[in-house]
Amino acid sequence: MLPDDRAMVRQLLGREPLAGFEVVVRDESGWPVVIRNEALLPDGRPMPTRFWLVGKQQSVAVGRLESEGGVRRAESEVDADELAATHRRYAAERDASIPMGHEGPRPSGGVGGTRLGVKCLHTHYAYFLAGGDDPVGRWVQSHLDAAEVAP
Repeated sequence: MLPDDRAMVRQLLGREPLAGFEVVVRDESGWPVVIRNEALLPDGRPMPTRFWLVGKQQSVAVGRLESEGGVRRAESEVDADELAATHRRYAAERDASIPMGHEGPRPSGGVGGTRLGVKCLHTHYAYFLAGGDDPVGRWVQSHLDAAEVAP
């Protein structure tokens, strides 16, 4: 983490980040777009959201897509088996980061803390931008690309 990362993420979120994190995607000017959270909060509670979309422009664009019924549309247009496999990969990656010997509560579910379907386009898009094979993230990207081209 660069010295200014915490301050930049605090500014983007409008609050102090809850978990330790690493910036995994930046925009062209160096600002964080996606962070990868630690699996556990400092007090040991689980943090189910491994990848978090913090980029202001990206968050607004994805929020607009969600407000237009994007969650339901993505869920109906993406292959359910491929989505289920994405949730399993996401959970496995997150769970692998939990310290050995941790005996407290553990995060559960996949992308956005769910095991089935689509809960939040932001979390899927963050995972996709961070390099995750996420069909919902691809769906979001294609819709954002189309919106940029539209008059």
